[in-house]
Amino acid sequence: MKRFLIFLFFLISLLVPSSILATDINTTDKLITVDISKQMLYAWEGGKIQYQTKVSTGMRLTPTVKGSFRIWSKIPLQDMRGPSLYKNLYPKGKYLIKNVPNIMYFYQGYAIHGTYWHHNFGRVASHGCVNVPLDAASWLFNWANTGTRVEVF
Repeated sequence: MKRFLIFLFFLISLLVPSSILATDINTTDKLITVDISKQMLYAWEGGKIQYQTKVSTGMRLTPTVKGSFRIWSKIPLQDMRGPSLYKNLYPKGKYLIKNVPNIMYFYQGYAIHGTYWHHNFGRVASHGCVNVPLDAASWLFNWANTGTRVEVF
C-alpha cells in the first residue's frame, strides 16, 4: 500500500504543472511571460525585459491555462467565437467578437491578442485568452516569431 501511495504521489506530481516564477527564467532567446497573479505580460530578449504591459487573463469559470508553451500560429485579424458560461454577459451562452487583431495562439484555442472591447487591463476579464491593449498587441505581434516561448504562471 505504501508503494502504491508513493507511486500515486509521483504520478500526480508529473501531471500537475510546477509553479514558475519570472526570477526562475533564464534565457537569452525571445520569451513572453504572463504573470496571472500580477496581470502582467513581459517580453524578454537577451535576458532583459524589452516590453511590459498590463493584461486581462481568464475569469474564474474560464481560467487561462498555465504552463510552458510556444507560439504555434500568428493571425493578423480574425473573428473569435465560442461558448460562454457567463449568461449575465452573453445571454445566449455564446460570444462572437469581430476583427480581433494580432492573435498569437500558444496552446489549442488560447492566444495572446489585441482587445478593443474592454479597457479593464490589470483585472481578469477573458474567456481564457490573454487580452492585451491594442498598441501592446501590435508591438508583440511584430516582435515575436512563431516558436517564441510563452510561460504562463
